[in-house]
Amino acid sequence: MTETLELSDEEPIIGLAKALSSPTRYKIVKLLLDKEMDISSIAKRMKQTEANTSAQIKYLERAGVLDSRYEPGAHGVRKVCKTRVNKIILNIV
Repeated sequence: MTETLELSDEEPIIGLAKALSSPTRYKIVKLLLDKEMDISSIAKRMKQTEANTSAQIKYLERAGVLDSRYEPGAHGVRKVCKTRVNKIILNIV
């Protein structure tokens, strides 16, 4: 995990702000700070559908906050997610 994400340019800062402005996405990031989880586990903990959880994860991946990988699962493959950062610095000046 990269410990710190530092952003200075306007577009990435706005993208990150949009990603974290959703309470659901913010809670997913906080949940993944403790450990890696697959989409099904995240969905259960968040009381969301797997489809909605997957969409939220994609949004957070595009913002650079989460990483994921595919692993063999009981019924095919499963997507395992983890946080990329635990600290964010925004240089707005």
